[in-house]
Amino acid sequence: MFLLILVQIYKKNRGKPHVERNIYKEKTYIIRWRLILGMKKGDFLPVNATLFYRKVIKILNLRIMEQKQTGSRAYLISIVMVAVLGGLLFGYDTAVISGAEKGLQAFFMGAEDFTYTDFWHGFTSSSALIGCIIGSALSGVMASNWGRKRSLIFAGVMFFISAWGSMCPESLVLPKGEPNLTLLIVFNLYRVIGGIGVGLASAVCPMYIGEIAPSNIRGMLVSWNQFAIIFGQLVVYFVNFFILGDHIAPAIQSVGNGMNQILNGGEAAWAIETGWRYMFGSEMVPAGLFALLICFVPETPRYLAMVGQDAKAERILARINGAEEAKKILNDIKNTVTEKKEKLLTYGVLCIFVGVMLSVFQQAVGINAVLYYAPRIYEAMGFDNPMVLTVFNGIVNLGFTCVAIFTVEKLGRKPLLITGSLGMALGAIGVAITFGNPNLQLLCMVSIMVYSASFMFSWGPICWVLIAEVFPNTIRGAAVAIAVAFQWIFNWIVSTSFVPLANSMGYWFTYGLYGVICILAAIFVWKLVPETKGKTLEDMTKLWKKDYR
Repeated sequence: MFLLILVQIYKKNRGKPHVERNIYKEKTYIIRWRLILGMKKGDFLPVNATLFYRKVIKILNLRIMEQKQTGSRAYLISIVMVAVLGGLLFGYDTAVISGAEKGLQAFFMGAEDFTYTDFWHGFTSSSALIGCIIGSALSGVMASNWGRKRSLIFAGVMFFISAWGSMCPESLVLPKGEPNLTLLIVFNLYRVIGGIGVGLASAVCPMYIGEIAPSNIRGMLVSWNQFAIIFGQLVVYFVNFFILGDHIAPAIQSVGNGMNQILNGGEAAWAIETGWRYMFGSEMVPAGLFALLICFVPETPRYLAMVGQDAKAERILARINGAEEAKKILNDIKNTVTEKKEKLLTYGVLCIFVGVMLSVFQQAVGINAVLYYAPRIYEAMGFDNPMVLTVFNGIVNLGFTCVAIFTVEKLGRKPLLITGSLGMALGAIGVAITFGNPNLQLLCMVSIMVYSASFMFSWGPICWVLIAEVFPNTIRGAAVAIAVAFQWIFNWIVSTSFVPLANSMGYWFTYGLYGVICILAAIFVWKLVPETKGKTLEDMTKLWKKDYR
């Protein structure tokens, strides 16, 4: 800023004579400018410098007054950027298993006290989802009693503990590098702890952003959470890729009855003993950063109002929306939160049903079968470099998530969900028709990309937007917890059933089923989901009481 002022002074006074001003009323300004410019007593000050300085002061005062009226967008963005780190960790933790699972499988196949079958590997790969269900179910109680901020701090601590424990499950107690059943149980417990953090973050992060953000940009800001999730998945794809480096990944061949054998144990020794540890441990960096930074963001004004801290709530609202608007918003909040003690079904069964089914359809369309098993799917399709295609798929996903961010406030929630559902149906049916045909290998890959990209600009971000905003204030914590718990339950169902379903019924049936579900999702949104674009969170109370009871 000072450099800009100096440039302006130079332009205004270039070629003009320098004279000393001795007028008393300008003395204060001259002293200030001497300090700013580092001038000594006796040095001359440009004539127009004081005049320009007075203009600068006037402009700054006007900007301060304007900020009081409109709020600080920079302050809002800084808060949201910290909150979305929870979404990044969500994506990081759920996708880290994609690169580590083969090394982990080969490591525990060396156990002597039990047999590490496909069942054990499936359970271990999805054990974090058990924690996700627990964390999301507890999110309502924690968000209501602890607050949104403290809940996120707790989630960050869970992320860090899980990352460290998954890297070193021996925990300085068990013999390092010796696989056994006890070590497997301990490893899964650490993954469950990480899942609790994911479940909490998945529910509370969009809730936090939704309660902080002004209504006119709330959809865009909550969509950033999905962007962070996909970005976290993309980051961990790259991290896993670089950790593996020139080392050889284990090649595992099925021998029937859930049994497997390692084909290249010697060549893949580093990946089996060490590689997967580094992959899990890499999460400690973003987890520690999130746990630290979240301590410096404010609690949401709506939670503060609900616990009687009106003054603090108004100060935060004023910094975001301006002083006058803050009073109006706080008044609306108090009018909704001071109503009678409301039960979960106060606004009718349909209100809860819509929120739950949004979560169910987000998972039932089958997207996580692609996200979790992408390397295996591309390998089954006959491609030589499945990890490279997985990274490319992650880049495509990130790009189409940006489509939702920049269109959600213009096009609305429902149009994006319906369009995305139909695009996913087209992609899934395309995979069902072309999978396994060597002549249609490229078309099959394109269909996968269409399927994934359609999800990323629709159900991926928009579902979180709607879950964060569709419920009235008085039941939001409990309702969001139920909705997100159902989301993780169906996530677990899809992720654990994909491989058995694909092996027994074929990829054509599996993806055909996902395509049908996508069409049903479009019909559901068209008929039952309300459009919430431009509405305040307090409007949700009126919406469900008036139109949907």
